[in-house]
Amino acid sequence: MAETSGHKAVRLWMWLLIGVVALVVGVAMSFQVGGALERERAFRAAPACASVPVKASGCLWEQEFTVRSAEKNRRGKHRSPEAVLVPPVGEPWYVTFRNSGPVFSEMERDDKVVGVIWHGQLVEVRDTGGRVQQTSVGPVGWSADRLGGALACIPIGLTAVAGGVWALVARRNRRHAAAATVVRWHGLAIGGAALLTLWAQSGNDWPMWAIPAIWGPIALILLACMTGFVIAALRGELEDDDPAGPQGRTTPPPPPPPPVPRPAQPSAPGPRTGHVAPPGSPSAP
Repeated sequence: MAETSGHKAVRLWMWLLIGVVALVVGVAMSFQVGGALERERAFRAAPACASVPVKASGCLWEQEFTVRSAEKNRRGKHRSPEAVLVPPVGEPWYVTFRNSGPVFSEMERDDKVVGVIWHGQLVEVRDTGGRVQQTSVGPVGWSADRLGGALACIPIGLTAVAGGVWALVARRNRRHAAAATVVRWHGLAIGGAALLTLWAQSGNDWPMWAIPAIWGPIALILLACMTGFVIAALRGELEDDDPAGPQGRTTPPPPPPPPVPRPAQPSAPGPRTGHVAPPGSPSAP
């Protein structure tokens, strides 16, 4: 029993650690949303350069490149996709991408692409078919990524910390421990819904406001479900049997011992039958 309690305590401390880390990451991402949004707006409003910029500039310069190589199997090595682009004059550019589509996945050796240079960095690539893809340093999409990450990490962190502290404080009460578990797992569901919403927004090229517009109702539904399950847990309705007290189910009393059989009573003597001694004999009464 002591070993089981120790394992539970370690698991709760792990939940607290995960919650604190997720909360810190989520808050940091939320502070980056504004800066990423301003950078994206500046990029979209930047004018075209009148001539080739000799130093890093805020204008946009389009440069033709030839694809030397495109490493498409780097995802299996946990590295970003990378392409080597060669300009007509000068050294090759080593460019990484956040994902493989839609331009990088179709890149082949000696293909012609057009790169957009902004502040001395290659931020966007366009192929001959007109498809456009941001590079790893491209400003477009970073604000949505930070917003989605914040909406995912903050609920996970808050519920993990709240549920972990609740379970540690009331770990001797099974009903409260069950309610704390409900809080933690619903927090994971809310964060997972934010990640799925971000994935859908990125894949369909929806505007950034689509993330809170879609995730908000889903989060409210999950919060309502969490509230209902917490109330049910505190009432003991999540237990298999009806609890006998505030501590939840108790051990049933042992069955009564089986009755001890009573010894058989000797039968009462009855009247004698048989030969009657004659009068005057020694055995006569």
